[in-house]
Amino acid sequence: MSSTIDYYNTHAKAFSDSTVNVEFTHMQDHFLDLLPTGALILDFGCGSGRDTRYFLDQGYRVEAIDGSVELCRIASDYTGITVKHKYFEELDEQEMYDGIWACSSILHLDRETLADVMIRMMKALKPGGIIYTSFKYGKDEGMRKGRYFIDFTEDSFREFLNRLPSKETAIEEQWLTADARPGRNNEWWLNLILRKSKTG
Repeated sequence: MSSTIDYYNTHAKAFSDSTVNVEFTHMQDHFLDLLPTGALILDFGCGSGRDTRYFLDQGYRVEAIDGSVELCRIASDYTGITVKHKYFEELDEQEMYDGIWACSSILHLDRETLADVMIRMMKALKPGGIIYTSFKYGKDEGMRKGRYFIDFTEDSFREFLNRLPSKETAIEEQWLTADARPGRNNEWWLNLILRKSKTG
């Protein structure tokens, strides 16, 4: 994970510039439609701050974190809120958020760490809360061009989720999309809406 963080610290401006203006409204609005009015959202690995700013502009309460110090600085400037420098493994809130937005972020965790972080995310959600997350579509796992990635298909993610000790998480929706960035529409993503049981 440290090499991935190093990558984002080194390439923070270029990464932010390439993602901050990507048109993502359809996905953002779909997530918001599943939340109550005035919901509290955690942008979990916010990158440039693109989605945090959109959610704030729609009238939602948002907290944002990122593991890259440089991206925290950029996103804080862009969103007007303080983006906390925090690693995914440090999430320890209990039943605090209505929704967690983990767009193209937790895909940088190895399988064991991801399992721990998924449990932490569910604990941080209010009963009935939702997670949006996305992974590159495929079966690869390991370092690629300076960053660690774990890819999933529909079947492999379901199998991963079923192996978690906590059974309070259900896949509510899953769908494939082409990469939204210019020139990368041959890359596919697995998008997921996960919901925490209302009974906890």
